Amino acid sequence: MYKRAGFAFFAGALLVLAFPRWDCAFLTWPALALLFLSLKGQSVFRGFLLGFLCGMVFFPGLFYWITGVTGYRYIHHLLLALYFSSYFGLFGMGAAFLERRLGWPAALWAAPFLWVALEYLRSNLSFLALPWGLIGQAPYRYPVMIQGAALAGTYGLSFLIVLQSAGLAAVIQAIRQRKNRLHNRVHEWIKGSLKVTVAAGLSIILALSFGLWRLGIPVQGETLEIALVQANIPQSRKWDPRYAETILKIYRGLTLRAAAMKPDLIVWPETATPGGVTSDPRIFNTVFEMAQKTNVPLLLGSAQYQKWIPPGKSTVQLTNSAFLLHPEQGPVLNQRYDKVRLFPFGEYLPYKNVLPWHWIRVSSLSEYAPGTEYTVLELPPHRLGVTLCWENIFPELVRRFVKNGAEVIINLTNEARFGDTAAPYQLMAASVFRAVENGVFVIRCANTGISCIIDSRGRILQRLKDDGDRDLFIQGILKGTALLTNAHTLYIKTGDWVPAFSIAAVLCFMIAGLFDGKASPMSYILKQSQRKRS
Repeated sequence: MYKRAGFAFFAGALLVLAFPRWDCAFLTWPALALLFLSLKGQSVFRGFLLGFLCGMVFFPGLFYWITGVTGYRYIHHLLLALYFSSYFGLFGMGAAFLERRLGWPAALWAAPFLWVALEYLRSNLSFLALPWGLIGQAPYRYPVMIQGAALAGTYGLSFLIVLQSAGLAAVIQAIRQRKNRLHNRVHEWIKGSLKVTVAAGLSIILALSFGLWRLGIPVQGETLEIALVQANIPQSRKWDPRYAETILKIYRGLTLRAAAMKPDLIVWPETATPGGVTSDPRIFNTVFEMAQKTNVPLLLGSAQYQKWIPPGKSTVQLTNSAFLLHPEQGPVLNQRYDKVRLFPFGEYLPYKNVLPWHWIRVSSLSEYAPGTEYTVLELPPHRLGVTLCWENIFPELVRRFVKNGAEVIINLTNEARFGDTAAPYQLMAASVFRAVENGVFVIRCANTGISCIIDSRGRILQRLKDDGDRDLFIQGILKGTALLTNAHTLYIKTGDWVPAFSIAAVLCFMIAGLFDGKASPMSYILKQSQRKRS
């Protein structure tokens, strides 16, 4: 058991290294293969423990940066690790169960279906939903490997990686058996596990072939010249009234410099203004004067008061919003998107009147109201989809914008509270997949970085850097060109069909496992009824 635990522990460590900031994506395959090998021949309970151990290494390592967030404590990190690691535990339990009931080859075949089903559940379970650290996101720096997301989304890439890892595990196990001269088991592997290896090899060939073909198709569309303003405002000063004038002065200077580059649109990051642009006349006048002086449309993020207050509310609620300001239309903010997917415990406290969060010293930094519409902003003749902060990690959310007619996705974000850590890189990696899935350019405008332009094939074309090649906590302007297209990817039309198929497949595997794979449910019922009669 200690050897198996070592495999699971090492697998979790390798998975951490596969993701940003380390970016050793090639470690994903041996990591999962090690996990599969650790589960071979184990009981259901031990399978859960081994998977859980792998998760207890992976998730705390992946999210190490969150410990520096104000109000976040190590007890919270432990709870986070326990919850998310349980998904790996369930995978281990399911794989061990299927191996004991149906055999090793069947468990390998079931592995990608089971993994994707659990990833989808983790990504969509109420306020605990977090599609972060999905296995399919690891190779984001290799465009040829990720083009399949245009067909099957990021979950489809996860499926392929797990299938290929299962094939690798089958090969390793066969080598171990041959070394031990277990010829009968080698023969068993040839009959069953070899098919998994062949399928894994074919999936690699097909994925790379499709990637090369898609990358060979020129990206075409109308051009939008865009200037991204990265002001690098420290989190400790953003909401301090003493620095309000200084912040506006910084944005004024950067915006005038950006306007000199003759863009079609100037973009500020999330919550750029030191107060609500609709609730503070001084801030609004300053922003409008800048737009009027430059005569360039301005897209900016600002947290401000919600106009409509629900009955029974004694206090005004906040919204985290994006505004598109057209200087020729006069001093009016008539185009606005309110953030739909709020950050739990940061922008609201989930079920605060029901769940006893105070028992574990959990509170919310603010209390915002969510938006209700996926509003596409008009910049004639163009249509812009704007997301705020972590919204870009949710595949279906971005897909909704594109289905509503968005020709480009612009992500306004502020990640200053995370410091110089892997968090901005992990968020950027997720944006790469939103570009490939939807066939549109994705543009990130960040307060402290990373501000970049990603094309519709997931290639990071431009990134704001200083002379020292740093892209975090620097100030500057990124001028670039986005090609605006009406996307027609299969993923846009079908959505997350791979998880749906995977869930159905898992149910079939589990039903077969319950009946040992030897009898149908109906024959099992008939046998039980005959026993009762006798």
